[in-house]
Amino acid sequence: MKKFFSLMLRPFVWLWKFLSSGLTVVSNLVFLGLVMLVLTAVLYTPQVQVPMQSALLLAPEGDIVEQRSSMDLVTKVLNRLSGTPLPQETFLQDILDAIRAAGDDRRIKLLVLNTNRMGDASLDQIRTIGAAIDTFKRTGKKVLAVGNSFNQAQYYLASWADKIYLHPLGAVHLRGFSVFRLYARELLDKLAVNFHVFRAGAFKSAVEPLLRDNMSAEEKEDTGLWLGNLWNIYCDDIAAHRKLDKRVFVDNVNQLAAQLGSAGGDRAQLALTTGLVDGLKTHREMEELLSQEAGPAPDKKGFNHIGFREYLDTVTPSYTDSGEKKELIGIIAASGNILPGKGATGQIGAEDLVKRIRKARQDARVKAIVLRIATGGGSAFASELIREELAAAKKDGKVVVVSMGSMAASGGYWLAAEADAIVAAPTTLTGSIGIFGAIPTVEKTLARLGIHSDGIGTTDIAHFGNLTTTMSTAEASILQMDIDRGYRRFIDIVAKGRNMNAEQVEKIAEGRVWDGATALKLGLVDQLGDLQDAVAEAAKRAKVPAENGYYIELTPENYLERFKQRAEQPVEALMARLWPATLVPAPLRRPIAEHLDLLLLQGDPRGLYSHCLLPLSALSFR
Repeated sequence: MKKFFSLMLRPFVWLWKFLSSGLTVVSNLVFLGLVMLVLTAVLYTPQVQVPMQSALLLAPEGDIVEQRSSMDLVTKVLNRLSGTPLPQETFLQDILDAIRAAGDDRRIKLLVLNTNRMGDASLDQIRTIGAAIDTFKRTGKKVLAVGNSFNQAQYYLASWADKIYLHPLGAVHLRGFSVFRLYARELLDKLAVNFHVFRAGAFKSAVEPLLRDNMSAEEKEDTGLWLGNLWNIYCDDIAAHRKLDKRVFVDNVNQLAAQLGSAGGDRAQLALTTGLVDGLKTHREMEELLSQEAGPAPDKKGFNHIGFREYLDTVTPSYTDSGEKKELIGIIAASGNILPGKGATGQIGAEDLVKRIRKARQDARVKAIVLRIATGGGSAFASELIREELAAAKKDGKVVVVSMGSMAASGGYWLAAEADAIVAAPTTLTGSIGIFGAIPTVEKTLARLGIHSDGIGTTDIAHFGNLTTTMSTAEASILQMDIDRGYRRFIDIVAKGRNMNAEQVEKIAEGRVWDGATALKLGLVDQLGDLQDAVAEAAKRAKVPAENGYYIELTPENYLERFKQRAEQPVEALMARLWPATLVPAPLRRPIAEHLDLLLLQGDPRGLYSHCLLPLSALSFR
């Protein structure tokens, strides 16, 4: 009987298995379909049509960068679905490619610069964009700039336009350049923290914020020289672009209060009167003007134009590897503090950078390497690891050219010194040949809290490195010898790389910072120019066409690694999330974060640092 019922029920069991399997298949298909729909919605880009006789609207968003942030497929999807905005940044090469293509594009009649959302940009970056705009203008096409207001960086870019228009309630904020740092000696005294600082170089001022409550005379002398040179370049360019008398322009900046008083407190009117802008126009008036220049939009809403990012979809990007070229120039971009390990966004991790250089070194097609760096330095050990890999590339027959961005000083110069050629912008800050170490001890701080340290070791030096005990004279002397040794090593590297003797290097070392134009005269760099000039120099030396350059990036091995990279954000990003703006205003976040980034995250195995201008954001350019 039992067997009979089993036979009777078996068809129903099979039917149930069939139905359940079918449901599983159907549900899986539905799930896959939904995934495909989401991916299509997020990633699909419709074919772009460039309107005839239109304007290219170039409106950079966020900081202008030369190294893209890592944004993989999964993080893009999650950001879109969660409503989290994508990182606000604009890749410099994208801007250059768009302007270059638009100059040769018969469909583009006009270039419109809108700087309202532009974030940080260095002088050398803006001058590079300006050179592209000059080439665009030589085709006979017009360039207009518009803005609600202009800070110094935004106005500098706008000055390359044929006409500049400002909102009637806006202003042009020109005040000159300055360097102001946060000095913490009094705070450290109140906390009873002993910061033991060891350095080589009378002008090595990166540690001054730990030792003083104000800027030293040596630092004022050093900073005043290069800061004045950069300000002169800025003023010369604007005076030439706007056809102004430079002396009158500078006087107007210095006499802002009096000038503004004569304009009845109207900053926009003052900008018009002094020749900084060509007209004051509301948004509607500006739309009407642009409609006259480029015609109305097909839908009659606004003027006939195409956005910068949409236009990029029609442009073949520069410096990409199609796989068909037999000889290449590898371009590697790196920016931020130099530190051991992988680093995070906005940092130069020696491990990652070495891997990229090695990737180029081991690729038979790559005949030359162009390293584009923007850094104030960092870990001496990490800088040495990068230098060693560049030296290995040279030994393997690769041409090595270093292209310096806004800054390539201290550790940045350490790794660059032995390149076959160094190309810097006139506004690059470089040099700062020096070493320092800074070690805190908190024995007094603990004593105030009623906590005392005591113990025993097997040797007389077993307690060295203990932050809770007083640093002895012997320990201090050992650390200073390390610093002196590192400094001599730095001097020797520069002397060998620049074909100088040690005495010649010492005269321009001592931690002094030089602008690019002065560095050229001193023999620290070989020529002035931008990345394109550096690629051209590498092409000439390697006998490879300059158009064969391509960016070398490392692709993480798996998505978990990518998520890990996204999680390892620099201090500034963490501060922005953890500290309310009311407690730490945005202008203070970056300088504080860069102090912490240098002092807490670098981890040099010997505690030796070659770093300058702590931090870079202390330079008030915007």
